[in-house]
Amino acid sequence: MTTRKILFRKEVPDKDKWDLSPLFKNDQAWLKNYLEIEKKISGYSNFSGTLTKSLKHFKKVLDFDLDISRQIEALYTYAHLKNDEDKSNQLYLGLYEKAISLYTRASELASFITPEIQALPPKIMEKYLKSTELKDYQFYLKKILRFRPHTHDQKTERILSLTTDLSGAASSLFSQLDNVDLKFGFIKNDKKELVELSHANFNTFLINESRAIRKKAFQQYYQVYDDHKNTIASALGSSVKKDYFYAKVRNFSTCREASLFKDNINLKVYDNLLKTVKDNLKPFFKYLKFRKKVLGLKELHFYDTYVPLVKKVNFKMPYKEAVAVCLKALRPLGEEYLAILEKGLLSGWVDRYENRGKRSGAYSSGCYDSPPYILLNYEEDNINSLYTLIHEAGHSMHSYYAKKNQSYLNHNYTIFVAEVASTFNETLLTRYLLTYYQDNPKMAKYILNREIDNIRGTLFRQTMFAEFEKKTHDLVEKNQPLTLEVLLQEYQRLLQIYLGPELYLDQELSLECLRIPHFYSAFYVYKYATGISAAIALAEKVLQKGSNARDKYLNFLTLGGTLFPLDQLKKAGVNMNSTEPIKDTINYFGNLVQTLIKGQ
Repeated sequence: MTTRKILFRKEVPDKDKWDLSPLFKNDQAWLKNYLEIEKKISGYSNFSGTLTKSLKHFKKVLDFDLDISRQIEALYTYAHLKNDEDKSNQLYLGLYEKAISLYTRASELASFITPEIQALPPKIMEKYLKSTELKDYQFYLKKILRFRPHTHDQKTERILSLTTDLSGAASSLFSQLDNVDLKFGFIKNDKKELVELSHANFNTFLINESRAIRKKAFQQYYQVYDDHKNTIASALGSSVKKDYFYAKVRNFSTCREASLFKDNINLKVYDNLLKTVKDNLKPFFKYLKFRKKVLGLKELHFYDTYVPLVKKVNFKMPYKEAVAVCLKALRPLGEEYLAILEKGLLSGWVDRYENRGKRSGAYSSGCYDSPPYILLNYEEDNINSLYTLIHEAGHSMHSYYAKKNQSYLNHNYTIFVAEVASTFNETLLTRYLLTYYQDNPKMAKYILNREIDNIRGTLFRQTMFAEFEKKTHDLVEKNQPLTLEVLLQEYQRLLQIYLGPELYLDQELSLECLRIPHFYSAFYVYKYATGISAAIALAEKVLQKGSNARDKYLNFLTLGGTLFPLDQLKKAGVNMNSTEPIKDTINYFGNLVQTLIKGQ
């Protein structure tokens, strides 16, 4: 019997790792820069109470602060990427904690800047905003001024800055437990190999054609969360209470208002998403009923909802082939886009495969002075890995274009628009694969099924997560307990609403709320649902209207942080203040389901 074990980091070939040398040549270079910045931050003391001195001096203070931020971001990026390579590596955990500590200390020393900007006499501020010297700073300053009602005096802001490290305690606890300490054991796959179950391959087991293997993986995976449920529930509850603390301190009515304020997102955008999806669940229920019928099951369980309905499709795509497929799918975006992306994906942007202790999942990261970096846990026999690659490539190209076209001050785009760029790429991939396999009906059905499941997971599932976040924060805001029992009950109630009558709800599924890392970044997940709605609308425009729509989309990628996200999307051609994009996405989903049913 063959046993497949997860490699240690030192066993992974260099060609499969990202290249962090553009950030820092080595750890010694990082430490040297760290010590330099640690000394430099004492310079903040020279500026406190001086912002009214002159326009030139005001700009000097801003530039000093931005320079410090830029250099600390580089230190943090290197440290967090090295830490995520292997969470058990104490050296890089130490560098990561040093970077966080430096950021916290710098934030404390710089805490006078925002209150002083907001306290400037209106006539002086108006003069500054109209000056040509601060032309590039206008939107940056206007965003700060919006927070006047939510900012305190210098002394209070300094105290709040000292809580930065503490505020991440719950998230850090969960991350270490989830990525390092939890062990899920081994499972015998259909090749009679003993394979170590992990976050990276859990979904691979869920798409296995053997129901016994799927069920075994599902139960074994969630048993580990059941064994640690009280600890994780305590961490999650603490994270929600942390959000409530900051919302109250910042004079917001609710945690949700506090979270959405920064991006100037009206609460109705969030509420419209929840209502529109819940009012239009019938196409999803129809799909689950069809899935149950095709699989020939008396009861449809959650571990039956990912296995492809098209049998005997042996998907296997090595990483380099996956890159080639992504490039073909993204041809509508033009040669420049493709050339930049190809070089990045094959020459140092990507940490490709799982290793022991590596952070689970996938992300795109980086800073202004580095290339975009992509963490993957690529599985060549799982089509989801192909989609994850093109998804993260969307984030990375967004970062590339924003940094290329904007100054450090204005390059940073928000998560709200980030999820548009990534999901846009996924949509183009599906369109390409459906055309590519048009003479292979079986494979075309497989891709169609995959696209249906993708929208299900991104629109319906993430909206359910968003409602769970709203409910947990509502409870804390009403001084209600957020115990393990309450968390599981609330999640079970939402499962019943969003999954409907066709799915049998296993007891283990309620534990799902304890394993979602995004719950530690409050009110993040709704952006996946709004993002896919905007992405499908924009992809349709690019495919149907050609170069004009493409140019608008590529311009959208260059905007960085120069506009609020909803204004950026309007320039690209979609209005997310309306429920129309969400309804159109649900209709698109329903049409795909109907096409799949007719072709059965």
